Amino acid sequence: MITSRHVLASILAALLTSTAVRGQDPAPGGAYMDEQAGVTLEAAIVRALEREPSLRAVRADVAVARGQRQQAALKPNPTLSFERREEPAGTDNQTTVSVAWPLDLFRKIGRVHTADREMEATHLAVIDRERLLAAEVRMQYGATVAAVRDLAVAGDLVSAVSRQFELLRARVQEGATPALERDLLDVELRRLETARLLAAGRTDAALVELKRLLGMSPEQPLMLRDSLESLVRSQHSDPTGPAGAPASRTQRPDVLEAESRIKVADARVDQARREGRVDVSLFGAYMRMDAGFMQQGFGSGGQLERVRGRFQYLAAGAMVMVPLRNRNQGQVAAAQAERAGADARREAVELAASAEIAAARARRMQAQRAVALYAGSARGLARQNLDVVAKTFELGRATVFDMLSEQRRYLEVEQSYTAALREAWEAHAALKRALGELR
Repeated sequence: MITSRHVLASILAALLTSTAVRGQDPAPGGAYMDEQAGVTLEAAIVRALEREPSLRAVRADVAVARGQRQQAALKPNPTLSFERREEPAGTDNQTTVSVAWPLDLFRKIGRVHTADREMEATHLAVIDRERLLAAEVRMQYGATVAAVRDLAVAGDLVSAVSRQFELLRARVQEGATPALERDLLDVELRRLETARLLAAGRTDAALVELKRLLGMSPEQPLMLRDSLESLVRSQHSDPTGPAGAPASRTQRPDVLEAESRIKVADARVDQARREGRVDVSLFGAYMRMDAGFMQQGFGSGGQLERVRGRFQYLAAGAMVMVPLRNRNQGQVAAAQAERAGADARREAVELAASAEIAAARARRMQAQRAVALYAGSARGLARQNLDVVAKTFELGRATVFDMLSEQRRYLEVEQSYTAALREAWEAHAALKRALGELR
């Protein structure tokens, strides 16, 4: 038999527990967040720039370009040849030693200039890869803490509905409430638990992707410190924005790299023309010849001896490469075409940079307005409405349908608020990427 004391005690217990939970923001995920030892966004970017494997592979290109620059400054090696001739079935022989030294006229300065421009362009390419990697980390960090917040909201709702379900089950056992309401709430509880499990899976996947960007294996532990709300709040102290840091597209490393590629193409045109000019190689030779005949003659002592003599010769000269038909016309034309393509690519990169900056500014402005709208009144009203409907239901003056409807509305508001926070953060990250900022 139901007593008023039993009902009153159950209602008071539910009111205390539900109010304590819904009177604050969702608690951060304990398995993913650590406000003391967790990794901040800045620390994550630093770690990624130090450890990410693909970035280390790109940085190796700088060493390659430096080696090519060293090789371009070297002169061609001399050529040394040795020749020995013997007369078959005879005694005549001839020995020749020669050396050739190419002067490499006009060519070294062209090679060195091209290698210098290549090294500069490669260095800018590395800086641009660092910019993109920092932007990826910034985006993925925001996506991960957004997933953590969704998981926290789902977990809080599961806890609240679980307590309401226990209260309702007690009422059904005492005969104060129809069993249908208990079953409806049981279905809703199972739905929320399923949503929480799916949110946990998305959070784990986002964290694994963040570990990859940081150069970590999936098995290594990683705890985060910055919440999504703190990341969005930090935008207000960041000068990046419509009235903040300069938005000159020429500061972006990809634009600077595109301009540098034009200089590389100009250097290659000059190098191709230089290689089509006259070149000179010096040579020298020493020859020792021992030759004779089958006839005999009187020697200096009056005796008969074979006619034989030993001769030594020195030779020196120069070989000139005369560019009559081949003046490297094809290589010059190819380099000029490459230069035209590099100029077009530079224009495309500048246009893309301008559009990216403008789009990121517009996106950030509207996202900040949406966050302000939710943070100002929408979330507070949604939480207040849920508290009122929950208390009314616990007092028996509202149906389970009213409570379920309000819980879903509150969940939608919280999820929309998380989406707005994530959009604001991603817009901010996109603007920093567009402006070419690492941090």
